[in-house]
Amino acid sequence: MSLSDKRATVAKRPVKDIYAVSRLVREVRGVLEGSFPLLWVEGEMSNLAMPGSGHIYFTLKDEAAQVRCAMFKGRNRQLRFIPENGMQVLLRVRVTLYEGRGEFQLVVEHMEEAGSGALQRAYEALKHRLGEAGLFDAAHKKALPAMPTTIGVVSSPDGAAVHDILTVLKRRFPAVRVIVYPVAVQGIGSAAQLAEAIALADRRQECEVLIVGRGGGSLEDLWSFNEEVVAQAIFACELPIISAVGHEVDFTIADFVADVRAATPSAAAELAVPDAQQWLQQLQGHCRRLSLLMTHYLHNEQRHLQHLQRSLPQPKVVIHQQMQRLDRLEKQLHQAWQQGIRQYSQTLNYWSVRLKHPQATIETQRYKINVLQNRLRRIIGQHQDQVTHHYRDLSQRLQFKSPLPVVKQRQLQFGQLQTRLHHAMAQSMLVKQVYFQQQIRTLSAVSPLNTLERGYSITTDNKTGGVVRRAESVKVGQSVQVQLQQGQLICKVEETNHD
Repeated sequence: MSLSDKRATVAKRPVKDIYAVSRLVREVRGVLEGSFPLLWVEGEMSNLAMPGSGHIYFTLKDEAAQVRCAMFKGRNRQLRFIPENGMQVLLRVRVTLYEGRGEFQLVVEHMEEAGSGALQRAYEALKHRLGEAGLFDAAHKKALPAMPTTIGVVSSPDGAAVHDILTVLKRRFPAVRVIVYPVAVQGIGSAAQLAEAIALADRRQECEVLIVGRGGGSLEDLWSFNEEVVAQAIFACELPIISAVGHEVDFTIADFVADVRAATPSAAAELAVPDAQQWLQQLQGHCRRLSLLMTHYLHNEQRHLQHLQRSLPQPKVVIHQQMQRLDRLEKQLHQAWQQGIRQYSQTLNYWSVRLKHPQATIETQRYKINVLQNRLRRIIGQHQDQVTHHYRDLSQRLQFKSPLPVVKQRQLQFGQLQTRLHHAMAQSMLVKQVYFQQQIRTLSAVSPLNTLERGYSITTDNKTGGVVRRAESVKVGQSVQVQLQQGQLICKVEETNHD
């Protein structure tokens, strides 16, 4: 085939089989982005460029390879550090293709320093786990004592934190006693030393509050206070603990578990003790107010005493007046007592006349019931005789006429009448019996004998025969008669109580 034939063959191919460069790059980009999820990648930063647009461009490399990276302005605002060439970083990226140059690149979604980033993730994981376990709950927080006599300090004896704490305590409250539990606050084994010192102070119970802390530093320097063994020791300690780690912006796991978190060691010392000068000023103010109140109270009492002295009459005059009043009241009491006795005697006589013995009433009612029963029997007998006579009369009439239907009807009527008669008799007897029982209960209710059967008694005066109703109506040594349900008692009054 000649060259012209080949060119003609190429020209006849369909246009749809020919890919434009832009289309090919876009399809490759789509394949890349669709094939890889978000990835974490670590490496060294180089060729760093930070133009005025706010974007960041750099190359991420290791010993064997390198790749271009881009972090756009919207993600840069979340950075906690300033990127530099040679810095080891940890990135979360999307795999893509830059169409302008057809280069494979990584778009950075998140960036952190590799070393501190790992520590930060470990910190966040432990914080989340201990929080879920309840070590940070406010319910477990203990209150600080208002005025401790001894304060424990768990820290390095050579550090600036102990010096700051002692300086503040000496200035604010010199009388407080300080016990230092020396430990290493960073390095291998420091976390175990911190936990052992906290447990030792808890066992000895020689201080009322414990300050645990150190001066500022990097995340690696403060990492001993982010160990779980230290958090568990703080949580298990019965003493109230103030956490004073680093500066105000530093937060450790110990800060969340401790009962109180102080921004600095000096602030922890200020929280642990009150200000002596402020307490002295308050005490002096209380003394002044107490003195003024006592002076005012004594002045008022003195004026009241003078008023009472002026208004108090002579004792002899008061005594004579009270004696005259006593004589008058005694006379009125004697008259009222005599009048009361007369009234009660009249009332007793009145009711003695009206009151009848219930036995006679019961006999009368019983006699009436017997009479009614006899009358009822006679009426029933007469009615039965009438019915029997009528039945015989009907029988004779039937014998003459022999009407069987009429006979059956009369027999049925007779049976009904007889049933009604028996029912009426039973109903009448029941009504009479109920009425009789009601009369008996009524008589029993008003009978004084039943009152005596329930344990009550009737007391009468042996001289007058009147019923004694009030204790003031008898005198000591007076003889009275007590009527019981069975028998009587003759008693002598030894003491009276008018209440």
